[in-house]
Amino acid sequence: MSNPQAKPDPIRVLVVDDSASVRQTLTTILDDAPDIAVVGTASDPFAAARRIQADVPDVIILDLEMPRMDGLTFLRKIMAQRPVPVIVCSTLTERGSQTLFDVLEAGAVDVLPKPRVDTRQFLLESSTRVCDAVRAAAGAKLRPGRPRPRAVEAKLTADAMMPPPVAHRRMVETDRVICIGASTGGTEALREVLEALPVDCPGIVVVQHMPEGFTAAFARRLDGICAIEVKEAVDGDVVMRGRALIAPGNRHLLLQRTGTHYHVAVKDGPLVSRHRPSVDVLFRSAAQAAGPNARGIIMTGMGDDGAAGLLEMRRAGAPTAAQDEDSCVVFGMPKAAVERGAAVKVVALADIHAEITRPWAATPVA
Repeated sequence: MSNPQAKPDPIRVLVVDDSASVRQTLTTILDDAPDIAVVGTASDPFAAARRIQADVPDVIILDLEMPRMDGLTFLRKIMAQRPVPVIVCSTLTERGSQTLFDVLEAGAVDVLPKPRVDTRQFLLESSTRVCDAVRAAAGAKLRPGRPRPRAVEAKLTADAMMPPPVAHRRMVETDRVICIGASTGGTEALREVLEALPVDCPGIVVVQHMPEGFTAAFARRLDGICAIEVKEAVDGDVVMRGRALIAPGNRHLLLQRTGTHYHVAVKDGPLVSRHRPSVDVLFRSAAQAAGPNARGIIMTGMGDDGAAGLLEMRRAGAPTAAQDEDSCVVFGMPKAAVERGAAVKVVALADIHAEITRPWAATPVA
């Protein structure tokens, strides 16, 4: 008879990087987490392949620049022959949008910057990001089975960035604005949504959990393939029709209003709901600045960032929606929003673009 109190098996990780110092740093970070265990390291893809043949890990952390075979080629081979959740950890994805999209299109679950040991705070936040990425990857839809429960650390709420909303007040009707939050699996999901939008769609503000240096390349790539303008947000950028603003990595993004016009504020601050940028921060700011003139959409991702903020948007009269489980890579954030009653409707990924352009209808205040 199984013991219901028994701890779940740790997530087993293989680290593949030609740098001994990087392998050691990642091993130290991951082995400090109670629910994660590094089961091996490899200095190149050939050594990694031998390890995988003998013992398939739950997650692989993979560099791109390595001897004998580059990481992108190895990633494509893994996904074609024996799919395993892969997190790419490389400086190359910070430098160019093409490399970033190549690894995502090849099947990488997430991308991370190489961890640096600059300050205690940076290492602490880097550790949080790496461990959360591994947990999300382990639950990604690459093979049968449901995610196992994982240890969760304490986290701050959006109160760390701005005060809670006051009692609902009537809003002057303004231009409409769409607020979207996503995490694991969101890069490809956002591409699909934004590519389908017409040039006259409402202004869009996006928080996608990505590290500093990655969001600029991500926005440039989307701008090149979408009919609408897509750019990494800069403090003071105007929210306008036919434009999507992506929160810069490592900065919070807030929606603000001057008269009947909207713009964004880019701010430093602590991790909120374990993230910076945080979806909860964006959604709370939208509830306060736009109320029923905003529409909130929460998409694929692990954890519950955005659920509380989406509920605040709904209580302010905003139409709200969550991506459905079948089309999510990780049904964590949308599930949390649905369970809290924050999402008025649940829609498939293929229908989100239609949700963005759908005529506004008054939403009863929850």
